[in-house]
Amino acid sequence: MLIRNARVVTRDEEFTGVVWIENGVIRDISRGTTSARESEDWEGDYLLPGLIELHTDNLEKHLAPRPGVFWNTDAAFVIHDAQVAAAGITTVFDALAIGSRAHNGPRERGIQTRCAHALTRFSERKLLRADHFLHLRCEVATGDVVEVFDELCTHPMLRLASVMDHTPGQRQWHDRVAWRRFQERHGKLTDEEAERTLMELAAEQQRFADAHRLAIIERCRKMQVPVASHDDTLVEHVEQAAAEGVVLAEFPTTRVAAEAAHRHGIATIMGAPNVVRGGSHSGNVSALDLAKADLLDILSSDYVPSSLLTAAFELVEKAGWTLPRAVATVSAEPARVAGLHDRGSIAPGLRADFVRITMMDALPVPRATWRAGERVV
Repeated sequence: MLIRNARVVTRDEEFTGVVWIENGVIRDISRGTTSARESEDWEGDYLLPGLIELHTDNLEKHLAPRPGVFWNTDAAFVIHDAQVAAAGITTVFDALAIGSRAHNGPRERGIQTRCAHALTRFSERKLLRADHFLHLRCEVATGDVVEVFDELCTHPMLRLASVMDHTPGQRQWHDRVAWRRFQERHGKLTDEEAERTLMELAAEQQRFADAHRLAIIERCRKMQVPVASHDDTLVEHVEQAAAEGVVLAEFPTTRVAAEAAHRHGIATIMGAPNVVRGGSHSGNVSALDLAKADLLDILSSDYVPSSLLTAAFELVEKAGWTLPRAVATVSAEPARVAGLHDRGSIAPGLRADFVRITMMDALPVPRATWRAGERVV
């Protein structure tokens, strides 16, 4: 494949040029144009590296399209895959939340286990558009999280684990009133129900959180699986993560936590919806504020796959970043942190994962996506 008149975005610059793809690999990039008959005219559209998503809950939306409605796991996986590929994502880490609690919904143990097995089956039959890996989100303040981790840690696509504690009073939910409001989005709790739930969760946190966090981090160290912390709020949280060898701080909730992560050489990842909406839906620190302070390294689409591309372009408009720097937050930087050295940039010798983007006013619109040189959308 020979592409001309494309607005090429590399790791360091953007220019109008020609890109040559052969056998699934980028062979050459040059400025200017070509008169070769077989070349395809992109009419000034952007040619960006395929986006890399390290943490997405998008699968859960298709597993439970309505409260109390659970969909067929395989069917949910198919539409999740199609949606991320259509958003320009060529590599996706499917985040499966493990650790059982009452009324876990789509995060119920059996559903998450079936999702891991579905990933294996679909990948073996080469039925997926994007390249999928497994990210185990470990809720450490639960009784069975280590048991489930041991069940799934031999999965051939496991590439990342994160340690989380969503107990009310901790990290993201340090404000118990905010936690209750979030829990009541699908139905009210009585004061007695809320108080009983808070007491039960606090007891589980005291019993399990520290020991299970240590156990999972030690297992990941032995398997050489990178570990992310989650919702760091205090400097002490980051210092603990640094001592444990954590490489990624997922969604720090405060600026002081993001600053501490950078001091310790830990990459920060923030939600792209936070950028697009202009702030956090749960009242945490603004991703744009972190970007302006040079404290943002990676973006995640989290619960909206299309937000990844939109947010990258909004970093240019709203944070004053260059486009190559902004695009790196959704391509080169996540590839680096995840150890995926064969992708993440438009550069000779790398895998030909790329996406064609047309601008509609200020909105980037994905027109087509290629993975390893093959068009998948």
